[in-house]
Amino acid sequence: MRNPTKSLALALATTVLVAACSSGSASNAPSATPAASAGAVNCVAGSITPAGSTALQPLVQAAATAYVAACPAATISVQGGGSGTGLTDVLQGTVQIGNSDIFAEEKFQPSDSSQLVDHQVAIEGFVMITHTDVTGVTNLTTQQAVDIWTGKTTNWNQVGGPDLPIVLILRPASSGTRSTFKRIVLGGVDEASGTLTEDSNGTVAQIVSTTPGATSYVGFSFYESNTAGLNALQLDGVAASVDNMANGTYKLQTIGHMYTKGPGDPLSQAFIAYMLTPDVQNGTVKSLFYGPIGTTIYKSPVSAPPPAASPTAAPSAS
Repeated sequence: MRNPTKSLALALATTVLVAACSSGSASNAPSATPAASAGAVNCVAGSITPAGSTALQPLVQAAATAYVAACPAATISVQGGGSGTGLTDVLQGTVQIGNSDIFAEEKFQPSDSSQLVDHQVAIEGFVMITHTDVTGVTNLTTQQAVDIWTGKTTNWNQVGGPDLPIVLILRPASSGTRSTFKRIVLGGVDEASGTLTEDSNGTVAQIVSTTPGATSYVGFSFYESNTAGLNALQLDGVAASVDNMANGTYKLQTIGHMYTKGPGDPLSQAFIAYMLTPDVQNGTVKSLFYGPIGTTIYKSPVSAPPPAASPTAAPSAS
């Protein structure tokens, strides 16, 4: 990551209130008020709710604030809840946009995932974090991370740190952040039990910063807004940074998706189109420590789950 002594300097949203509810609305989440340039916004009246990934939430919230500032007849209520919840809710029609760190194909069978349209809006990076009392540990290899998260390594002194028990702060099964970490770092193996299970990236950052010996992983934005209370760890000797995501050396990254059921309603279409404008991609995205999406459309790296995971057969909020 960047120098951990530098805090993220972001302007507070003061002109327009856009609702941010549910588990992703912790007060320590990063925020910004971007300004939309003339002609960048196609204003459509109406009301929509984008919900799901808390890792993607700061970016969606900032863009929603800018969109509503330019288009007062629109209401955009951004919520968290986790990627799994966002995907299920948009499929079932209870929200208009499902924000996700994972592909719909990773959660649903084709009969369900084919109903959703994937709008890829950013590259998301995640960083392993510890409480500041975990001194002497600045890097973990993939194997060291696996050993910690599977319970083989239980004290920080086993990886060059102090004589301090390791406290794991877990993520629930519905978390896209967890799915990404488990796939990329843990190679699909299950984690050991932890002290707490919490979905919101903002709450996880807060818990780790106040719990001696704690460790977890959060989106770049959430680390950058909590640098005073957290240590960021390199992965396999590579720093967690947007530049290293872009050059391919930092592997703990994924795609930020905004799913609609079918093409979506007019306001959802207009808002997602705004997410892909230069104002957002070259401004808001970078200021909040995401990566611009570019023009490549990425495909799901994993196969669909067993049929029982289909919410059509068995509705679920996860």
